Amino acid sequence: MCGRLVQAPTEIEFQNEVQKTAMEAAQRIAPHRSRLDVCTESVLSNPRAYSLFLDVDGTLLELAATPNSIHIPEGLSDLLQLLMTRLDGAVAIISGRLISEIDQIVRPIILPASGVHGSELRGAATGAIEQISPTLPADVVASLKKLVPRFPGVIVEPKGSGLAIHYRLAPHAEADILATIAHILKTHEGAFELLPGKRLFEIIPAGLSKGTALAALSQLPAFRGRVPIMIGDDIGDETAFGVAEEMRGFGLRVAGEYFHPDVADFSGPRSVMEWLEQIADRPVRDSARS
Repeated sequence: MCGRLVQAPTEIEFQNEVQKTAMEAAQRIAPHRSRLDVCTESVLSNPRAYSLFLDVDGTLLELAATPNSIHIPEGLSDLLQLLMTRLDGAVAIISGRLISEIDQIVRPIILPASGVHGSELRGAATGAIEQISPTLPADVVASLKKLVPRFPGVIVEPKGSGLAIHYRLAPHAEADILATIAHILKTHEGAFELLPGKRLFEIIPAGLSKGTALAALSQLPAFRGRVPIMIGDDIGDETAFGVAEEMRGFGLRVAGEYFHPDVADFSGPRSVMEWLEQIADRPVRDSARS
């Protein structure tokens, strides 16, 4: 009798199947356990089966009044390096910031990363930054910059293929900012999308998101075949949560101005750092550098 050749599963595929079975069994036995508890136990039991994707602002860092007034936890870079070792390089940053800004925050380590909601991509520390979408038209940037003299405290932050308008210091300007953006989106119909955030609005290329970024990074050799974990705190992270969960992974939410503590997995960036320390098996640090 003729038969067909069946290819044996790879080590990672086997590990993933074991982890899937273990997680499903744990949830059947103790359905009251939190998603974070199940995730933590699973990662600690077999870190090589998982990949980790991290947002920055509101997740690794406390939110600040302006994009440049952030405080960076002491030892963040060392911690990320330990996580890279623990997960065999399967750690990436997925942010609305430019990749060049991400590099400054986590220096001297350089990580795989996506910037500007999927508009930039770097698959490896030694690789170049790939521009997925062209730069915003000059007329769009110029129109939005006119908001600055009208509303003191508003910050217009061009990001190449995207742009952020921060109004945390001028909350009364929200309606005017939204009206200006609506006019621009109508003029360039179909080219861009409006992404609201925490006291900011972002204009991003249509069809791109943190979800498309996570999907792309998951195909890289260091990430392929692993169960993804995405940690984020804002509406822009929802697409990445969805992609991670479609891949039988975890979307872990950080409480703050968007996620209420009752539905979040972490109480804030400090608890995220403590969890990462646990995964990396390193004591927590308390101080910060600016």
